[in-house]
Formats: sequence, structure tokens, C-alpha cells
Amino acid sequence: MSHISIIGTGAMAQAIAAVAGRGGHTVTLLGKDDLDVTLGDVVVLAVPYPAVTQVLAARADSLAGRIVVDITNPLNFETFDSLTVAADGSATAEIAAALPQSRVLKAFNTNFAATLASGTVGDLPTTVLIAGDDADAKSTLAGIVASGGLKAVDAGSLQRARELEAIGFLQITLAAGEKVSWTGGFGVAA
Repeated sequence: MSHISIIGTGAMAQAIAAVAGRGGHTVTLLGKDDLDVTLGDVVVLAVPYPAVTQVLAARADSLAGRIVVDITNPLNFETFDSLTVAADGSATAEIAAALPQSRVLKAFNTNFAATLASGTVGDLPTTVLIAGDDADAKSTLAGIVASGGLKAVDAGSLQRARELEAIGFLQITLAAGEKVSWTGGFGVAA
């Protein structure tokens, strides 16, 4: 079993903690002031994208050697009209560049907290898409997801984080515009 540290305490952090807990993993939720806590093998960045820089500045050394999971969607929350990273980049690529000694993954950003909690998106099981360059790290996270009762799909290399962020952006803007429910979203049928 893994020890998972989740930096953040909001709805997504709690939903991911519940998934990992159902799988028998040890989970610690950390707020911004919990800087002296020893981090687990897997660290989930469950904070808004604008807070990532501050989190990395405070914790970069302690993240070395760990699996770091970025769940952010770097969208302009004032206008909901664009992503705030370069067209050929991603928030996850920026995080990976800032943490060269960590194994950085993108996951959970295409899920809403409600679908993680319920385990379904409509009639489909909730699927967590995982992108990254480290096969062992992806396998570890996929195992955590599966042990919590959800499906995990390897979405490819870290370069695919850009597409995952675009999917997350689209899903959020549709929900904010009341075109889809915050308890629904996109599902994956295989």
C-alpha cells in the first residue's frame, strides 16, 4: 500500500483521498501551513493552478524522488475563455521542469469531485486518465485508482498533459455554462 500526501483540502482533495482510502492506502491532507510534515511516496497537487508556484517554492526539496500528480487545469478563471499556459505547453510540463528529480504525472483533471466520489459518470464507471513519462509512476497511480474502485487509463506521455488540460478546460466551461452537470462530465467507454 502507498502513503499518499495530498496538498490541498478542497473538494477534489477530499474526493481523491476517499478513492485512495477505499483502496486501503494511507492518506494525509495538507494545508498551506503544513510544511513540516514528511510527504508520502505519492504527492497530489490538489490546489488551483495559480497556487502551484508557491507550493513548489515551499516544497521543491521535499518533492524530490517522489511521484508528483498534477490535477490542475490552468484556465483563466476570470473569463473562462482560455488556458493560461503556452499553446505548445502544459501546467504539468512546467511543474516537471521545476521538479527535475520528481516523477511528475497528470491525472484527475478531467474528473469532477462528484464523479470520483460516486465512481460513475452517468452509466459509465469513472475513468482517471494518466499522462507521464515514467511507466512505474503511472503504474503506481493506476494501481491506487483501481484499488479505489475506479478505472485508470494510460493516456500516454507527459506531452499528452496538454490535451488532458484542454479536455478539463472544456468540461469545466460546459459545467459553468450549465450545459453539463458538475455531477456528470465526460466518461470513457472502452
